[in-house]
Formats: sequence, C-alpha cells, structure tokens
Amino acid sequence: MSLLIKEIKDVEILTDDMAVITPNLLLIECLVPQLKQLMLAITQFDDEIKTLYKQHKDRAIFDSLPGAGPQLAPRLLAAMGSNRDRYKCAADIQKYAGIAPVTERSGKKEWIHWRYSCTKFLRQTFVEWAGLSVRYSFWAKAYYRQQEAKGKPHNTIIRSLVFKWIRILFRCWKTHTPYDESTYLTALKSKGSPLLKFAVESEL
Repeated sequence: MSLLIKEIKDVEILTDDMAVITPNLLLIECLVPQLKQLMLAITQFDDEIKTLYKQHKDRAIFDSLPGAGPQLAPRLLAAMGSNRDRYKCAADIQKYAGIAPVTERSGKKEWIHWRYSCTKFLRQTFVEWAGLSVRYSFWAKAYYRQQEAKGKPHNTIIRSLVFKWIRILFRCWKTHTPYDESTYLTALKSKGSPLLKFAVESEL
C-alpha cells in the first residue's frame, strides 16, 4: 500500500486546466454511487444464485464435475437447465454453445472454422470449466498432455476437451447421475482407449 501511495504522489500531472479537471471531478462523483449500487446488486444476485443452486434437485450432478466448483457449477446447471427434452443429443448442446465447429463447402473446396453464431457467455462457461478440469481430472490432464505432445496449441486442446466433456455431461444430465471419474476410467479401459496407455506411460 505504501508503494502505491508513493506512486500516486510521484504521478506527473497532465493538466492543471480547471476546465478539464472540474467536469471530470463531477463525472467521478456521479459514477462512484452508481458503482456502489452495482456492486450491491451483484452481491444480491450472487446470494440468490447460491440459494437457488443449493435447493436445486440436480445440484449433485454439477457438484460432481471436476473443476466446476462453486462458481462454474451453477453456470453449467443454468446452461443445461431442468427440461430434459430441451436437448435431444450432446451434439445439440455442442452446436448451441458454439463448441462444435462449422464445415463450409464451395465447389471442390471445404474448410472448417470456429462457430460465430452462438451464446458467447455459454461457450465461455464450458471453455473455463474444461480448462480447470485439467487440474482435477486424471483423464482430462492426460488428454491435454497427449494433444500437447502432438503439437496442438492450448486453445485447440481446450476446445476439443470441451467437446468430450459435453458428451459426458449430457449423459449424466439425462440419466440424473453424478459424474464418477473411476466409472469413466473403467469405460475407457474396457474400450481399449489409447489415452489410458499414454497416461500411464507419461507418469513413469
């Protein structure tokens, strides 16, 4: 704090023109109460979200997601909703959230690009969750390292990981079943997934 005070004292004054300073002082006096009210409103929203989330019947599903935590779990629940007929398959969510890529064709040319038309906050919610899941999920961490070893950039890996997580979440959501890491790893093992082999070898 003392360093900050010193920096403030050492700041070079850009102008001493009161015609510039006075209206800006008035603007600050106007904005500060608005910011205080906004902060109060945000706190009220946060408290209401926490209360509603604690009471929600699907809370156990979203609490079980690796890396979701108290901030992202309610956002993921809101993304999925309570109406199980809203999405018919995982691909519906992947497209709606802007995770599934778009393939365009013109004549003999074909190209794939990022989906532009989507709910950006929803996409960001899934992307943030996938990024955090790498810290808390054994297979997600292994997948990240596997793709990294192939030379894939961070953003590409996370988008690909989101794609996988949405399929898992959709299944849990549809069946009202909390996510279980050991169950998923067992499923990967039964399918002979090369990901597990890579994970084991990378830990040696």
